[in-house]
Amino acid sequence: MIYNEEVIEIEDLVEELAKELISSELVSGYVTSYVEMDRNQEVSSIVNEFLEKKEAFEKIESYGKYAPDFKEKRRDVRKAKRLVDTNELVAGFKYSETSLQNMLDYVTFDLANTISKDIKVDAGNPFFEFAKRGCGGSCHVS
Repeated sequence: MIYNEEVIEIEDLVEELAKELISSELVSGYVTSYVEMDRNQEVSSIVNEFLEKKEAFEKIESYGKYAPDFKEKRRDVRKAKRLVDTNELVAGFKYSETSLQNMLDYVTFDLANTISKDIKVDAGNPFFEFAKRGCGGSCHVS
């Protein structure tokens, strides 16, 4: 790649865009919800409990139904995961994280679409339906 004035100008514009994104309400909400969740003792406790139960289950998982207490340990992991997922602070963080990711997906899509409608964007989000992704399967036909 040859670095000329155009590349430097694009680099400056990308840096400006990044600063705008960082100062946005979505990023601010994301950071705030993360800090609240990270500092909360209850969240820390239920996450640690989940990790312990998950680790205990993973030790016996490969033995399947033949392992002692397989069903109970699997059920314990699911209950602990549900407890984490339904915590108000964790749910709020996940919501703000998804909102921020969606905004970043749209920005990426808009940038690619500005250059060419044929650019495929992998948003990593299965609900990001309006973006062209992959080859649509026709390139794998023999």
